[in-house]
Parts: sequence; C-alpha cells; structure tokens
Amino acid sequence: MSYKTELIKSMDYLSKKRDTLFIGQSVLYSGNAIFNTLKNVPKKKKIEVPVFEDVQAGFCTGLALNGFVPICVYPRFDFLILAMNQIVNHLDKIRHMSSNDFKPKVIIRTSIGSTNPLNGGVQHTQNYTKIFRQILTEIEVVRLINSKQILSAYKKAYSRKDTKSTLIIEDGDAYNQK
Repeated sequence: MSYKTELIKSMDYLSKKRDTLFIGQSVLYSGNAIFNTLKNVPKKKKIEVPVFEDVQAGFCTGLALNGFVPICVYPRFDFLILAMNQIVNHLDKIRHMSSNDFKPKVIIRTSIGSTNPLNGGVQHTQNYTKIFRQILTEIEVVRLINSKQILSAYKKAYSRKDTKSTLIIEDGDAYNQK
C-alpha cells in the first residue's frame, strides 16, 4: 500500500470512532496535502480553525478533558512550533500538575513539509522530531518512516490503555509516492 493510501485508511478508521474530531487548518477546506487524506472523514467530524496554532492545541486539550479524542492537525511541523506552549507546558504536564486526575488523550498529527516536486523552503520543511522527543515527557513521539507503520501507529494512539497523547509525524515527501 502507498503511504497516502495508508494515511487515508487510518483517518477512515479514526473517523468511525464516536469520540473523535479532526481539528486544524485545511481539514474542511482544501489547502494542503493532509486535506486529501481526510477525504472520507464526514464533515460533521471536522472543525476548521484559523491560523492560531497555540489556541488550537489548547482547544484540543480542552476537548480531550471532556471525553473527546481530538486529532489535532498541523499541516507542517514548522507550524506546530507555534503551539509549543500548549503542548509542552500544558498537555505534556497536565497529568503531573493534576496528580494524575486529568488524563487528556490528543492525537497530534503533523508532517515534515515536502521538498519534492516543489521545495517549500526552510520555513516549511524542517524536521523537529529529535527536539520534540527530548522535550516531551508524557507525549509519545512517533515518526512514520514507511507505509507499513501508519495504520498501527494511529490505532495505537487511539486505543492506548495509558490514555497518553501521541505526536505522529508524517513524511510529506512520501504522500505522492506510489
């Protein structure tokens, strides 16, 4: 199976869960490659947001605290940096700060921007996987190198028994591979 096909299959799997919502830029309206992987997700499951990455992460944390499993979509890893306050200081630390009373589970989905066929430049194509693995203590960081990992990674992120959040990093250059 192709990388993109496996992403579509994974989003279809998640969309069938009663407690999931897809929140982000270009989840409802076309604008990036991730949009095309959400083509089968019902519109009622999608919440399009403006460019306010930090608020988006906080909103997703709030939804998770209320029983939802939000799929918090950032089209490029570079955009996720703007949400670091909410991700690092809140979502990642909330278990500790609440003596384990609050256990929000958010699936954060992002992509290392593609360089082929068009290079988006240094502000849209960086890979911060190593940095996020170093800074996050309660959020698992998963890098999807090949298509065989994709569905199982998203299934695990959704059905985690420890209810921890997961940051899943996709490879934008692989979206167009056969």
